[in-house]
Amino acid sequence: MHLVFSHGHLSSPQSNKIKRLTPLAQAHGCQTLALDYRDLRDDPGGRVDRLCHQLRQFDQPALLVGSSMGGYVSVAAACRVPVRGLFLLAPALYMNSRYPEAELIEQDYPVQSGPISVIHGWHDELIPWQNALRFARARDAALHLLATDHSMHDAMDIIENCFESFLLEALKSKH
Repeated sequence: MHLVFSHGHLSSPQSNKIKRLTPLAQAHGCQTLALDYRDLRDDPGGRVDRLCHQLRQFDQPALLVGSSMGGYVSVAAACRVPVRGLFLLAPALYMNSRYPEAELIEQDYPVQSGPISVIHGWHDELIPWQNALRFARARDAALHLLATDHSMHDAMDIIENCFESFLLEALKSKH
C-alpha cells in the first residue's frame, strides 16, 4: 500500500509532521513517499497535477496525507483519482481567494475516497476550523478539533494516535 504525504505551502518533505508520521505508516506496511512541491510554492494547481500524476503510477489507490495547502492538494487530487483514504491536517479548503477551485467548491469537493479523517486546531490563525467542519460533515468523516494553532506542533502526540486509528481503518477498508 502506497501512502503519499503532501506538505504545506511554506513547508517541505522533511517537515516535522511527515517525520513523525512516516514511521507509523511504515510500521503498518505502507510504502511512503513525501512529494516535494517547493518549486511550486505558489501554484496549488501545479501541485495537484503533480500528485495526480504520481497517483496514476501506482497499481492501486493510495492513502493520502496532507497538511494545510497539502490538505487541499490531497482533496483536489482525490476528486480526480480514486484514493484509499485521506488524512488531513488543517486542510486549506474553501479558501476561495487563495486557491483556484471554484468548480470544486460548487460541488463541495466530490472526493473518491475510503475513510477520511480531519484534524484541525480551534486556534488556527490561518484557516478557520469551520471549513474543516463543513468538509467533514458533508462526508461523515472523522473530525478532531484540538486546542492548538495552525502549526499543530504541540498536538503531535494526539495526531499520531489519530493517524494510527485512521491507518487501521483505511487498511481494512475495501475501498
